[in-house]
Amino acid sequence: MNELRSTESSVGLDFEWSQFKILIVDDVLSNILLLKAMLSLKKFQIVSANSGKSCLEQVKTENPDLILLDVMMPDMNGFDVATILKTSEEYAPYRDIPIIFLTALNSPNDIVKGFRSGANDFVQKPFNKDELMIRVQHQISLVAAKRIIAEKTLALEASIRNRDKMYSVIAHDLRAPIGTVKMMLEMMMSIMDPAVVGNEIIELINQTYEQTDETFSLLDNLLKWTKSQTGRLNVVYQQFKAEEILPALVDIYRHSAQVKGLKLTYIPTPTSQELIYADIEMLKTIVRNFISNALKFTPSGGEIKVYTTKDVNPDYIVFNVQDNGCGLSEEEKQKLFNTKTHFTKYGTNSEEGSGLGLLLCLDFARKNGGDLFLESKVDVGSTFSFTVPLWSEEREKIQQKIVKDDE
Repeated sequence: MNELRSTESSVGLDFEWSQFKILIVDDVLSNILLLKAMLSLKKFQIVSANSGKSCLEQVKTENPDLILLDVMMPDMNGFDVATILKTSEEYAPYRDIPIIFLTALNSPNDIVKGFRSGANDFVQKPFNKDELMIRVQHQISLVAAKRIIAEKTLALEASIRNRDKMYSVIAHDLRAPIGTVKMMLEMMMSIMDPAVVGNEIIELINQTYEQTDETFSLLDNLLKWTKSQTGRLNVVYQQFKAEEILPALVDIYRHSAQVKGLKLTYIPTPTSQELIYADIEMLKTIVRNFISNALKFTPSGGEIKVYTTKDVNPDYIVFNVQDNGCGLSEEEKQKLFNTKTHFTKYGTNSEEGSGLGLLLCLDFARKNGGDLFLESKVDVGSTFSFTVPLWSEEREKIQQKIVKDDE
């Protein structure tokens, strides 16, 4: 059985030579018989053709894994056959079949011409058995490797699709009940009197609310991330002003900031009145994640500011969330937006981040034609920023054309 196996130790593949079909093309019958005898030792499947025309016919009917192609044939030489196989639309499905030329020609010009016409290798006539077998096995091993890679790629893609579907289902199904619990806790906090239930109960409910809010945000991010990565979340461009969304977003987190002893402030600026052109829900998601992170990593007594500024590019403005919290080192900043690094940093009250939120922010910022930036210094604080394009008739026309083309 070992004789049928490929050279596993040298190429790391596991297959049998008998799985592969070789087309021998030569106008001399004795050459075909000799090659058949040699290749049969490895149990290759063998088919043959005695002309260039019959070679082209056999390729369609047999779909071989390798072609051993004679160059000097009367009706159509091997160079012409190879050129047709590699360039003709009719033979596009067979374009990747490797070709080894069998030829007595050995001048540099002939070799160059052969490679230009699509050769993968040459074997000189009269051929040496060992050399021929090594070259054939090498090409078949490459074919096997490509086949295995293609199969693994399909399996991986299927696995990723299943994973993303599972994430989406989990996030979607859990988001509603967690949202209900969050709303009930908000109602309890609004009606409970510390003098009646005691400060310990109030603190316990506050902590429960914070954990619930974190879980809800994680599920929301997870749902949006999977939709974005699977192409099910499209950018819906709208005209609006930063002033129309930032005060309300800050109000959402005002209670959480007060519980932690933080000052959370929205600062109006002239740029907040400028008309921008982006997906309003994606921008809200970015700002919410920025504020949530700032709340985690700013100690009691700190301050968080939300505001917009003008970008160096006059066609953009910048959304900023600034804190005077614990900050990040240069090493931590490098890890933060690296999809290969699952970076977790604990907040001032041991809050744990998933790292998903900022990756989602980066994705959303770039989907809207902007980018994300970070300035941070340990024990000084951080400013998370992202750019947003201003509205213009030209920009709107361009985006409408892109959407129309995608459809």
